[in-house]
Amino acid sequence: MHKISYGGLSRRSFLQSTAALGVVALAGPALAQSADFGPAPKGLPPANGPVRWLDTGDQKGIFIKKYLTEFGKARDVKVVYDGLPWKQLNTVVPLGISNNSAPDTFNLPQTLEPAVAISEGWLQPFDDYIPDFENWKKAFPDGAFVEGINVFGGKTYGFTFSTNRRFENAVLFDQKMMNEAGYDKIGADQALTFSEMRDAAKKITKNSKGKAFGFIIGGSQVQRWGDVATMLAQRGGAPVGFRGLIEGLNLKTGEFAFDDDAYVAGVELLLGMRDDGSVFPGSLTIIAPQARSFITQGAAGMIIQGPWNIPIWEKKVPNWNFGVSPGPAPDKAAMENPVWVGQLPSSTNMMWLNAKAKNPAYVGDFDHWFGSMAGQIAYAEIGSCGDPAIFPEASKKADLSKRAHAMLAMAEKYVRISPNPFVRNPELGKVAAVYIAPTPTLSQTVQGLFAGQLKGVKETLKKLSDAQNKALDAAIAKAKSQGAKVSRNDFVFADWNPKTDFGPADYAKL
Repeated sequence: MHKISYGGLSRRSFLQSTAALGVVALAGPALAQSADFGPAPKGLPPANGPVRWLDTGDQKGIFIKKYLTEFGKARDVKVVYDGLPWKQLNTVVPLGISNNSAPDTFNLPQTLEPAVAISEGWLQPFDDYIPDFENWKKAFPDGAFVEGINVFGGKTYGFTFSTNRRFENAVLFDQKMMNEAGYDKIGADQALTFSEMRDAAKKITKNSKGKAFGFIIGGSQVQRWGDVATMLAQRGGAPVGFRGLIEGLNLKTGEFAFDDDAYVAGVELLLGMRDDGSVFPGSLTIIAPQARSFITQGAAGMIIQGPWNIPIWEKKVPNWNFGVSPGPAPDKAAMENPVWVGQLPSSTNMMWLNAKAKNPAYVGDFDHWFGSMAGQIAYAEIGSCGDPAIFPEASKKADLSKRAHAMLAMAEKYVRISPNPFVRNPELGKVAAVYIAPTPTLSQTVQGLFAGQLKGVKETLKKLSDAQNKALDAAIAKAKSQGAKVSRNDFVFADWNPKTDFGPADYAKL
């Protein structure tokens, strides 16, 4: 069989996670703050080899590299940290499980449902390994531990340290261009209306005399179109799901609602800026990272992207003056409309405990500190507003930039947790497994409308709604024929108040 190389190591060599690899992986930028892990818990057993941690790296990897090393010194144990891109982690973890070489704790592969991993014997709960577990767990915000997401059968399997409460599609803008367009008051506390955004884009383009455009989007990265359209619809008051199978699903009625007036208005805003000549001409051919680079170079005045841009820009282009604001709303009355995400804990960052972990007590000991206020503050200063700590108070206390704090405050004010049908009925996972999404998807539809390949916004979005409703009915019928206890009613939350978070207490009332 052909061997896959990981940084010069064979797959087998990688999975053995030698001490030398641990030394290399733990090298990283020095951070000023040191941790006080306190005395070791009573009854902590001798370590059985190194404590091994595997995740997808990035910002959290910087944090883990430093503090897991410090933890190892404090407990006199060897530690090995590895960070891999998702594509590699998706392969390495299953292989490690099959040959008993998987790390003590790891991210699950993207396409693997936790319930499946548990049923296959991959995982064990943390409850018995985190000191003073019940009191520790109570310190987390409501919604951090949810049956069907990271709690199964009353036991806690997924450790979460970051939150999905992010305004993922905010308006980020060149401050000088925005000021010259007459919108110097726009900021974290004041969003643009749709008409103001179109006007600002037009004026930025005109003022630049051909050197810049009012708006830019990484349009060849097709999901950007769906993400932006759904955010605009939510700001217009449409209580719809954001991603995955429930993207565009009205969670009060259980029906796909892409032809809702709020969706139509949002798409028409994008087409209006295009028709005005206010959109960067290459927007259909560039990806999101290119778009966010071009705006820093003066090619455009506004972009709709996420909070992760803030620490990136502040580091790479420290002299560029930019501002942040919530996504635009149709009118002044809609300014307070929230946007919705499906759950509070960040599933992509969640850590799981190997059922055959050699050092589960040490993982629990480290996670006990990581899930404390001290650990959360230390993490918040690395995750910033792009990958925020799950304790809101920790982010407030962290030493972050003014823009980062503004973005975090926007998230607390505007982002709400929507009902999640898959939490209500975990058997809906069987529906998702057989669901065949019709094409074009929402993202492809909006992209096609923008490119001029499709005509008629309302009519086109109505066809999309009808197609996806039909596809969902077919998937439910197929899942039921295979024994799943599911129905269309599982997607209906008629009594949900969209202005508030939908949490464990709300699920208990269903």
